[in-house]
Amino acid sequence: MAKGKSIYTKDVILVMAASFFFMFSTMFVNPLINGYAKSLGASSAFAGIIVGIMSIAAMFLRPIAGNLTDKFSKYQLSFIGGILIMIGVIGYVFAPASGWLLLFRIINGTGFVLCTVCMTTWLAFLVPRQHVGQAMGFYGLMNALAMAVAPALAINIYQKTGYRAAIIASAVSSFLMVIMIQFVGNRANPQKRVKKQGSPHHLKIIQKNVLPIALLTTLFAFPYFATQADLVTYAEQRHLHVAVSSFFLIYALVLLLIRVVLKNLFDTVPFGVWFWISLASTFIYIMLLSVMKNNWIMALAAAFMAIGYGVIYSILQSTALLLAPISEQGLASSTFYLGLDVGMSFGPIIMGFVNDILPVKYFYPVQLILLPLMLLVYFRYRKRLNNAINNH
Repeated sequence: MAKGKSIYTKDVILVMAASFFFMFSTMFVNPLINGYAKSLGASSAFAGIIVGIMSIAAMFLRPIAGNLTDKFSKYQLSFIGGILIMIGVIGYVFAPASGWLLLFRIINGTGFVLCTVCMTTWLAFLVPRQHVGQAMGFYGLMNALAMAVAPALAINIYQKTGYRAAIIASAVSSFLMVIMIQFVGNRANPQKRVKKQGSPHHLKIIQKNVLPIALLTTLFAFPYFATQADLVTYAEQRHLHVAVSSFFLIYALVLLLIRVVLKNLFDTVPFGVWFWISLASTFIYIMLLSVMKNNWIMALAAAFMAIGYGVIYSILQSTALLLAPISEQGLASSTFYLGLDVGMSFGPIIMGFVNDILPVKYFYPVQLILLPLMLLVYFRYRKRLNNAINNH
């Protein structure tokens, strides 16, 4: 692509739109699956396993997806991922008993892993390397919008139609993703690598240069997903009269504004600047949620979460790709998402135990322990992280 041209070609726009639909499909089901499993006869414990099995399976599947992405067409793997998501979701609709949900949840999760890793790498393949940060910023925005809008719509539709009819909307969304990628011209076939004579072929679990990114991704994701899982319960336990259903919509709107305003800064400002801004914003939103008493404080917390987590999410994602060689972009992406899976899985689980042990007023203050851990990782790897911007 010639310099000066917009990075938002037809292919880039289609991949971004497709990423919205596959993320929407998955996030639409998440707030419904627990109650749906119980309605099919699952105990609370088994329903919890059904909910969590997707993220747990993802941790083991990420490295495989990363290695596959570096060896096969991103289109082929995204297509397979989309079909698997669709099979899993349609399976939910026709499942005769809760045990079947476990199987279809694993199928859905396998497709989700393929799509997240492949489509991130596909998008990076379609734009000049010096604009990866900007592209990842808007790609992250598509994901954030899907994660904010899908759960709210799912709950509203379910209340009107019931579980099975509501989940059909998720299947339609995954179908739209599969159709959309058919019109992408550049199928992102991998570059052929010259194999060194005598070098054994082996499966890499992580891209080692991206390890600090995975650690930071886990730490920043922990309070985000703990909030996503427990904000409603937290407000109820504290007897707060706040519109918690609006929290993530405000988050998405602020994030949209940030992405439009910042544009190319994602590709020109060093990692450290974003880290300190996000670290300070994380501290602020955790403190605001600790003292939340009304909708104004809640809205302010959502805005700072958009700065604290929404911004660093895209920075971490683009930095992961810049730290890895071109031949290992898929593995870099899977390493980033592995960090996300850990935060997504263990944030709600650990904070669930904390909520059982400590009074609810400590739910957010105890999460401040994550900030010094972020600082430890940053200072240990700051030279590598800040030099990543030179790898365009």
